[in-house]
Amino acid sequence: MAEEEGNVTSENLAANGEDNGPQVGMLSQYVKDLSVENPNAPDSFGWEVQPQIDVQVNIQVNAVNEEVHEVGMTLAVKAEGDKGVQFNVELEYATLFGIRNVPEEQSHPFLFGEAPRLMFPFARRVIADAVRDAGYPPLVLEPIDFNALYVQQRQQAEQMADQQPAGEA
Repeated sequence: MAEEEGNVTSENLAANGEDNGPQVGMLSQYVKDLSVENPNAPDSFGWEVQPQIDVQVNIQVNAVNEEVHEVGMTLAVKAEGDKGVQFNVELEYATLFGIRNVPEEQSHPFLFGEAPRLMFPFARRVIADAVRDAGYPPLVLEPIDFNALYVQQRQQAEQMADQQPAGEA
C-alpha cells in the first residue's frame, strides 16, 4: 500500500519527486461575448401570449498549450411568439482547464462532457441576468446532461463512419 503525503500518494511520484498522477483543474472563467437583442420593446412587455423558447448549445475546445485547454460554450436563447421576437440572447462563455497526466481517451470526454457540466450553472446565471436586464422575468434554463449528449454524439459519429463507403483503390 502506498504511503500518502497529503493528497499525493508515493505511487504518483516520479523519481525526481514530481507528481505524475492525473490532475484537472478549473483555472479561469469568463464571458467572451454577450449579445442581448430586445427588438420589439417596449411593445413586447405587454404581450400576454407565452413565447416559445428556443435554446441552442455548442461546445468548442481549443488547446492553449499542452496542459491548458479553453472550453467554450455558446448558448443562443430566443423567445418568439405570434407577434414576433421578444428577446434574443447569445452568450459565448469560456473556461480554462488545466489538464496534466490525463490520457486522450479520458481528456476528450472530460473536455466535451464533464467540463461543460461544470460551466453550465455559471453560464445559466449570465443568461438569466441578461434576460432580466432586458426587462423580462429571469429565464432559468433547465439543466443539460452534457455527458449523455457527448455519448450520443460519439455514437452518431461512429454510425456515420460505419456507413461511409470505402475509398477507391
